[in-house]
Amino acid sequence: MNYELQDNIAVVTIDDGKANVVGLDFLGAINEVLDRAEADKAGAVILRGRDGMFSAGFDLGEFKKGPEAGIAMVSKGMQLLIRLYSYPLPIVAACTGHGIAMGAFILMACDNRIATRGNYKITLPETAIGMELPLTMLELTLSRIPPQHVTRVAIQAEVFDPDHAVTVGLLDEVVDAPELDARALEVAGHLAQLPQAVYAANKLATRRHALAAMREELDKALAANR
Repeated sequence: MNYELQDNIAVVTIDDGKANVVGLDFLGAINEVLDRAEADKAGAVILRGRDGMFSAGFDLGEFKKGPEAGIAMVSKGMQLLIRLYSYPLPIVAACTGHGIAMGAFILMACDNRIATRGNYKITLPETAIGMELPLTMLELTLSRIPPQHVTRVAIQAEVFDPDHAVTVGLLDEVVDAPELDARALEVAGHLAQLPQAVYAANKLATRRHALAAMREELDKALAANR
């Protein structure tokens, strides 16, 4: 995970050379760069995937280590979503490719989601692979996806290309690939000029019910697995 401060914008590039899976190393690294952006007094953060891949979701290898390892990873993932959704700085996702499962949830937790055009998938596949959505993730989904599209997104596990992902609320806009970085910096730069304390306060106020529900469901899940 690469961190670079461009003017006052913290640009974080996620690139494990493969599927950018969300494992314990990923979770530790992304929390470190979020801490660093605040310490550097950045005005905004950009989360960028590698070409062709934003993130394919949780690291399935962790689940193979046993229930405790899987639960620990998922719990830390839920904590990350809460942190992203309540993060005091503006967060712009630069979606460079597939955003699947946890990858799509990270996109939803960002303030602005800008993607490249291309033949790739944005999807919540849980129903299709026989999994129930963790309720913390479901609360985030209900907060970000317009009600008329929740069935397609969360229940029917529909697979969306980037343009259709904008239509259902998983992304905000799509640009040609060569324009992505400039557009993400443009949006982040604009947001960085807004009064930071007020931005953070209004974010928390606007999302207070969703964040409270996300925390409550995470606490229930942690208690059930003790």
